[in-house]
This record gives sequence, C-alpha cells and structure tokens, in this order.
Amino acid sequence: MDIDIDLYRHEVRVSTSPLVRLSAIDISPDHPQRTFVFIHGFGGQAAQWHYQMQKFAVENRVIALDLRGHGLSDKPAGGYDMPQTIQDIENALTLLKVNGKIVLVGHSFGGAVVTEYAVKNPDRIERLILMATASEFKLQTTLKLALNLPVWFLKIIEPVTRRWLFAPPHALKSFNANNMAKWNGAEKFPSLNVPTLVIRGHRDLVFERPLFEKVAESIPGAEDVDIRVSGHMVMLERRDAVDRSIERFLVGEGQRSWRESTRAVKKKKSGRDVLRAQRPWLENYEAGVPYTVGVPNIPLNHLLRSAVRRFPKHPALFFEGSKLSYRRVNHEANRFANSLIALGVGKGARVVLLLPNVPQMVIGFYGAMKAGASAVLVPPIIEPEEVIRQIKDSEASVLVTLSMWAGLAKQIQAGSGVPHIVLTDPAHYLSLPKYLISKWRNRGYGLQNALRWRDLLAGNSNKSPTVDVTPGDLAVIQYTGGTTGQSKGVMLSHRNLVANALQTRHWLPEAEEGKERFLCVVPIFHSYGLTAAMNVPISLGAAMILKTQFQTLDVLKAIKKYKPTIFPGSPSMYVAINNFRGVRKYGINSIKACISGSAPLPIEVQEAFEKLTKGRLVEGYGLTEASPVTHANPLGDKRKVGTIGIPLPSTQAKIVDLSNRKMEVKQGQIG
Repeated sequence: MDIDIDLYRHEVRVSTSPLVRLSAIDISPDHPQRTFVFIHGFGGQAAQWHYQMQKFAVENRVIALDLRGHGLSDKPAGGYDMPQTIQDIENALTLLKVNGKIVLVGHSFGGAVVTEYAVKNPDRIERLILMATASEFKLQTTLKLALNLPVWFLKIIEPVTRRWLFAPPHALKSFNANNMAKWNGAEKFPSLNVPTLVIRGHRDLVFERPLFEKVAESIPGAEDVDIRVSGHMVMLERRDAVDRSIERFLVGEGQRSWRESTRAVKKKKSGRDVLRAQRPWLENYEAGVPYTVGVPNIPLNHLLRSAVRRFPKHPALFFEGSKLSYRRVNHEANRFANSLIALGVGKGARVVLLLPNVPQMVIGFYGAMKAGASAVLVPPIIEPEEVIRQIKDSEASVLVTLSMWAGLAKQIQAGSGVPHIVLTDPAHYLSLPKYLISKWRNRGYGLQNALRWRDLLAGNSNKSPTVDVTPGDLAVIQYTGGTTGQSKGVMLSHRNLVANALQTRHWLPEAEEGKERFLCVVPIFHSYGLTAAMNVPISLGAAMILKTQFQTLDVLKAIKKYKPTIFPGSPSMYVAINNFRGVRKYGINSIKACISGSAPLPIEVQEAFEKLTKGRLVEGYGLTEASPVTHANPLGDKRKVGTIGIPLPSTQAKIVDLSNRKMEVKQGQIG
C-alpha cells in the first residue's frame, strides 16, 4: 500500500516536566489483525520503517515512534537513560490507546530498547523482532572519539551528519554515555520468554560479527535469519526478504535461511476473515486494494502539504500551456488564505468559488481550507436566480469568480448581500502575452469596489497561516438537487473529503506517487470532479491537466501534448472521443485508467474506448452526501460490465427489501 506515512504523524505528550512530546506515526485500518510497534535505534528515526509500515498497514495497526531527542520528537537536555526511554514508550502506548498484545520490533540499539520493554512487560508481547541488534554496542573508534568532542564543535559539523544521524549532538552524546555504552545483552537476552525473531544482515560491519551472532544464541528458542547481501539497514536494503521473514514468523513457520522465504506464506484465519464474511464483495477486490483504509486525522489541506513536501518541483497544474509546480500552488494558496484572514474572513466563514477548472479554483479552494473557511461550490451553468438563492442560503462572505462574469457577480451581490467580490482573469497564470491579450479582451468587465485577484494576493505572505483546522470542521457546502427538486447544501467535513480521496486513490493500486497525470475536464465544482479531478491527484502528487470545458478536439490536443495517464470522466466524453475521426493520431494510448461517473456507461462505449487506449474504463457510482464515490468496478479482470461495481474500501452497503426498508434481501434478489 503506497501511502505517505507522514499523513498519519502526530504528537503524544509523554512528559509535562519537562515538556516532552514524541512524534508518532500511527496507521490503523478497520478491524486490524495485530498491532505493530516499531522502535528505531541510536541516531535513527520513525520514518526508516516506511517500507514495513506500508506493507503491514494493509491488515494491521502500525505505530512507529521517534524516540526522545530523535527525529521530530522534542529534544530535552536529559532523560536519555534506559528507564526513561522505556517509560516514554509506555506512556506513548497508553496515550495512543494501544490495548492487548503487540508485535514489538526494534532496529540496532532499538532492539536493546524493545528487549528491555519485553523483559519488563512480557504479557504485552505477542512477538518480538530484533533487527541488526548486537549483544553489545561497541562503537567504532572514529565515532567513539567524535562523541567525546564538545557539543559546540559537534554542532559545527551537524549539517553534514544530519543526513544520516537524526538527532542533535547533545542527545547523541547523552544517549550513548547514559544508555547505549552501558548496555549488555548477555544480562537481558536469557530472560526473554516471548517468541523472538532475530534478523541480521550478512554484511553488517557496524559492529563485530560475533556480537550479532550471539543475540539469537542467547535468547531461548529464538529464530535466526541471516539475510545475504545486506548491511546494517537491512529493513531498507532487503525489505522484501525482511517482510517475508516477518510474515513467516507471525504464522509460526520458522526458517533458517533467507532463501527459504521465497515459499508462499500460509495465513491463518483472523478477524479479516470475519470482515470478508460480512462483506462478500471483498473477494472481488484487485490485488493491492486494501479491504479498509486507515483515515489520517488531518484536515484536507494536509494532502496538499504532503504533495509539496514530497514533490515540491513536480508540476501540479498544466493549464493552456502554462505549468505551476506544487510549491508555487502552495505559495499561492497561502497568499489567498492570508488575504481572506486580512479581510476578516477566517474560520467558519463561507467562500463561494464560482469558477470553472482554472488554477484559481484549485488555489482558491485550498486557500480557503488553510484559512479555516468553507468552500461553497455552485455550478455557474444554472440560472442566475438559483445561483443567487444558493449563495444567499450559504451565508457567504466572499465570492470569487471570473472578471467576464462581473455582470452575474453584480446581480449576486445585490440579491444575496455577499460583502466581498473577488474578480480574476482566467489567463492570470498564463504567460505574460496571453495574460495581456486576455486582459484587453475583458477590459469592459468590472464591478465597482470589487477586489482583483492579482492585487489581493500580491501584498500577502506565502507562508502558511497558523489557523487551527480540525478534521471535523466544515470544509465544503456542495449544492445538489438529488431527486427532491430544489437544490440543498450538502455539508462535508475535512474528514469526509480526506477519507473519500484516499478510498478512491487506493482503488488505483498501480498508480505511482508523483508520476501520474490526470486529465481534469470534469468540473471541480461538481462533487465527482472535486474528488476525482482534484483531491485524488493531489493525494498522489500527480499533475492535473485542467480544461475549462469539454471540447473534443481541444481535449485530444491536450492528451497529445501532456500524455495523461488517468482520465475521470462521463460517458458522453468517452462517446465523443470514440467517434472523433482520426482519434488514434492524438496518442490517447497514454491513458491507463478511467472511472466513469454521473451516468450509466453503455457497454459498447466502454469496449470501444478500451480498444482505442488499451487502458481500462470502468463504471462507478456515488452521491454528493458520500463525498461522493461509493462504488466502482475493479480495474482488472474481476469487473462486471454493465454494473456500478462494488463498494470501495471501508464502505458498508446493503440491498434492502422494497417494502420493508429495514430488512436486507438475500444475494441474487431484487431490492
């Protein structure tokens, strides 16, 4: 499961005097089979476990801690001895509400730490795993001499060492002197009475080989796995071999050599089997699609922050020949957020985005999220009277729209009383010649006292505002008619939108982080476009190819130029592409996957489009109240053509009797 584990990072306060907060990565799907706790070693960090966390988070709760003084945890002056280290872990697990037994994993000196924890708390341990752990930690002469140097000198060379040591000099010196240098496994290993797996790299030269070999020999009944062609960071260098060894150990199938780990692992029945019995559609999931998704406890704008942190220079937006990087989009969103705050529009306010798929839509949306405001999405294609009614109903404070729609903006202000109008030129983020031409064409459009996008953003900081936005806060008011006639505002929280973005993202198991390109022609002001054409690509760090409307030739030219790989759309779009003369010369075979929404997908349309692209086109279903995607066909061979598909991960569904809505019908019956 390819995920950004930092989305699941938060702090736990393990001490108040002095204040010490440990940074914890905590990923938990529904109905986890086990709980893993990963502990790094001297100078390490929680993120070094990212391969194992991604692997085992599919079915288990996985937790990795930055120890005191390391990674993103607080770095106090003292408290680096073993008793305090164990107390920190115990406090963290209590605060994280970890109940029952755990699989405890430690690397290098982290193996010594988890050994101490297991000796003290044997009833809490289901399995113990020691990686690259020695019986004693006798540092090489060079590093030992370095740790004897004064802190002020070590700080001078810290910019060089921080690439491989994730703790400051004072923490490393104290951790070594008061903890690591004193520790002797010969006194502790024989006391272990829990199932233990020892994994070591055959080429590990950090400590002397006999010190590694002695570990398994000293632990009663321990399994010993010597992984070839691997050094000290064995879980990174040979992650597949390590993962297989762990899987075998968990099901009680020991092995003597890493070579034996190529055999398939037989899994025992677990709580996941109960989940499959409750949700029979899970049998039709494609390989790589998780049954459930651990939803991080974050606001929606953290998806953008994640993309910026991982892919700052990658293209975020392609629009009519221009390109904006993720860093640029983030800076612009920050400026817009700070602009709103300067206007007195902050947390709880409503910002109407009456825009097509232009960069300002993405920037304005995430800027509103960062300011703690709610985005009100209104289709610009409906009657002006209905637009005015919806905006008035939402009690909006700001309206952002195109300068060419200034006349409509005037009507809205008069009819709804919205205090602030922001006008923007659709060519604002294009090249200077294109912008000047567009500005000249739209010179007659304006509104007295309206704010101009360029002027509004120019004087504000590109730093993220410090507004406290929580997952439960209102993020979007999306107007939809449904089957009731007059449109009503559906209120969606940050958590709603984060959950659906990740559910949909995981339906694309072959999508690669930072490498995909989405053709975004479905309108973002629609709930399907909001998720599939904006939030999902941002969660992937993908590039978004924005089109303001669907015109077949224009879209085909964009496909030829930008080579999109994923195309969320509607049946009418796929029909138009299928019927376009000479469509093959536009290189549409770059498209790998499409999920069709908004209307039933005819079988002949699906077959023709797949023949042209060699990609996969499947039908999906959703409703605005669900943010919106709830069902989709698998992208592989398990799909069922002519249906809406099966529920997405972490989605419950049932078919009820037509006359008795409380009674669920049996499989194969009409409901």
